[in-house]
Amino acid sequence: MHDEQRVFESIDESQARVWGLNTARLRHRLSDHELFTDESLGRLIENIDPRHMDISTMGGDVLTWRHCDRAGRSGADVLEAVRRGRLWINMMAIEEVDSRFDDLLRRMYSELEGVIPGFRTFKRKLCLLISSPAAQVFYHFDRPGQGLWQIRGRKRIWIYPPTEPFLSPLNVENVMRSLDLEDIPYETWFDDYAQVYDLEPGDMLHWALNGPHRVTNYDMLNVSLATEHWTSQIRRSYAMNYGNGILRREMHWRPRSRSLDGPGFWAKVALTGAWRATGLHGRTSYRRILTYEVDPDAPLGRSALAEKDHVVIST
Repeated sequence: MHDEQRVFESIDESQARVWGLNTARLRHRLSDHELFTDESLGRLIENIDPRHMDISTMGGDVLTWRHCDRAGRSGADVLEAVRRGRLWINMMAIEEVDSRFDDLLRRMYSELEGVIPGFRTFKRKLCLLISSPAAQVFYHFDRPGQGLWQIRGRKRIWIYPPTEPFLSPLNVENVMRSLDLEDIPYETWFDDYAQVYDLEPGDMLHWALNGPHRVTNYDMLNVSLATEHWTSQIRRSYAMNYGNGILRREMHWRPRSRSLDGPGFWAKVALTGAWRATGLHGRTSYRRILTYEVDPDAPLGRSALAEKDHVVIST
C-alpha cells in the first residue's frame, strides 16, 4: 500500500501488544478527507435507510435518550439542527450506502490485522456519528469490538473497567439479547476509576471488549467514526452471555459459569442458536420509539411529536 493511502500514521509494537486488552490510542489520516465535508454528510443523511439512522436527543427537558424522526428534512437542514441544537446522529453500516466507505473499512482492518498478532475479524461495520456542541452519550457499552475515530471537533471520553461493579453480568446479558439498549446503571464515583481522554481530530481509540464508557462533546459540532468488528473470541463471549441470559430470565436458573469452553459453554451456544432460530429474539428485542422530530428552528433542534404521531422502529 502506498504511504499516501495509509489510514494510520503508524502503529508501534506497544500499541499492538495491548490491543483488545487495554486502551490503545492511535493517530489516523482521515480528518481532511472529502467524505466528511458538510456536503458529503448531507447526502449520506438523505440516502441512508431510515432504519439505519438513529437521531437521538438529550439535555434540556430530556434527561435520557429520546429518538427523533428526520421528518423529511434535507441533509443540510439536519446538519443545521445538529449544529444549533442538542442532537446525536448515528448512521449505521454506512459501508453499504457508499462504496468509498466500504473501501475505507477494508483498509482500516487490513492495516490493523497486518501488525497485530492473531487479530482476525469478520462482520465489520462502519458507523458515522454527527453530534451537537455539548451533546453527550450516556454510560453504556458496545457488544462487538469497537474503535472511535475523531474526525471533526473535540470530545472527552471516560472508559471504565468491563467488570463489576462497573458492569454486571445481568446488564451484559440483557444488552446481548437486545432486551435493553446499551445504557447501563452509572454512579458518579465510577469516574475515580476511569481512563479519561480528550480526543482531537486524527485521534483513534480502541479499548477492552464491552468496556463501559461515556462521552461529552466540547462546545462545537463533532463528527466521528465508530468501527465494529467480531472475532472468534468475541463471538464466543456473545454466545455465552446470551445463553446465560436465557437461563437467568426465561428459565429462572442462575448461571454459575462464564467459561468460553467446555460442555456447558457449547450447551449455551446451542441454546442461543435455537432461541434465535425460533424468532423469539425479534419478539422480545428493544424497539425505538420516535417521539420528536428534527426542527432546525427549535431551540434544541427538535420538536416534540403528538403521541398519535409516534413512530415505532424495530432495532
